[in-house]
Amino acid sequence: MNSDPDAAPINPLPVAVIILALPIVLAELAFVAGSNGYFGGADAVGWRLEWIQNLAFVSPIFDLMIETGRWPPEHLMRFVTYPFVHWSFVHMLMVLVFLLALGKMVGDVFGSLPLVAIFFGSAVFGALAFALITNDPNPLVGGYPAVYGLIGAYTFILWVRIRATGGPQYQAFTLIAVLLFIQLVFGLLFGSGLDWIAEVAGFISGFFLSFIVSPGGWSRVRARLRHR
Repeated sequence: MNSDPDAAPINPLPVAVIILALPIVLAELAFVAGSNGYFGGADAVGWRLEWIQNLAFVSPIFDLMIETGRWPPEHLMRFVTYPFVHWSFVHMLMVLVFLLALGKMVGDVFGSLPLVAIFFGSAVFGALAFALITNDPNPLVGGYPAVYGLIGAYTFILWVRIRATGGPQYQAFTLIAVLLFIQLVFGLLFGSGLDWIAEVAGFISGFFLSFIVSPGGWSRVRARLRHR
């Protein structure tokens, strides 16, 4: 039981998590309100598709940039804008749950700036893997590759903790193994696209970026975990 009468009943989220979550939530609220006719008029019904068209990462566009050697900013930005627009409210909600939960855990150990670096670094690496491996013409949309990067960072934290205590290190990878198994089952039952490649790439990116962006690297994280 917390003996401090002035302590907050709920541990506050890191500022970076709030900043990342706000545009995701606000965009989805606008899409839902517009599609239900609350504001925006008739054009609001198509807002989601319009945003997807303008913000999603699209492999053929990336291929064209490579072929022509031209890198328009409005297309380069797709590497970091696609995590903020989603196919549906449920799609957004699942991403938001991961962002809030894992962002809290990673941010408390790493700090806000490393968390942001992992989020966007994983989004970029996930999009690159999606384009280079799949050549899928379908747009890559949603924050899963970025939050899978946070899963990678959380796995890094667990791995450091287990390694410090001499436990079996494979246990740190239990969460990603469970998520991939669930994804496989859903894919077999209902069919799925190739987005999972971007998500796995995001996880790998988040794990290895943690060696670089975590405060003081591996040794500092291990020291902080020992005193928690």
